[in-house]
Amino acid sequence: MARIPYLDPARAPESVRRLLAPDRPQKIALLFGHAESNWPRLADLLLSILGEQALDPRLRELAILRIAGLRQARYEWDQHVAISSAAGVRAEQIEAIARGDVAAACFDPLERLVLATTTSFVRDGELSAESVEKLAAALPPRELVELLLACGVYEALAKLMNALALDPEAAGSRAFAEAVNRGAVSPRA
Repeated sequence: MARIPYLDPARAPESVRRLLAPDRPQKIALLFGHAESNWPRLADLLLSILGEQALDPRLRELAILRIAGLRQARYEWDQHVAISSAAGVRAEQIEAIARGDVAAACFDPLERLVLATTTSFVRDGELSAESVEKLAAALPPRELVELLLACGVYEALAKLMNALALDPEAAGSRAFAEAVNRGAVSPRA
């Protein structure tokens, strides 16, 4: 159970109500919406990471699932299983991450590199020069920075979700997950 009450949707600030839509998860907006000046901007950032990056969405989602697994962020995991599937992450890959088997044969070398880098980023709080060099050899600078930005934001989000005990909820619709990956979801419903 969440450690603070969720906002009542009917009485939530307009900046939060604009983010609510029937096909979207609601609890995150109704909990983080208490920070009514910040939540809409964070929602904008999250949707830009999900739909506007040049980084392959599958790589982004592998990293987000790894973070959710390492941080035991149930809400983040549940939401991103659906988004990952819509981005093309295979069920066997999701299952391998759930088991913590990030070196499984179902991952190609670049996917293993992304998962290993994400693991180091979360566990160590930083990356070695060698890790960055390996990423730089595999990804253009824009995509490398986008990957690390996604890791940093979703790591922070996992910690916030855990700190406030955000309750699990059903994932958004398949159409929502597909639209998010295409960049076709506006943060303003």
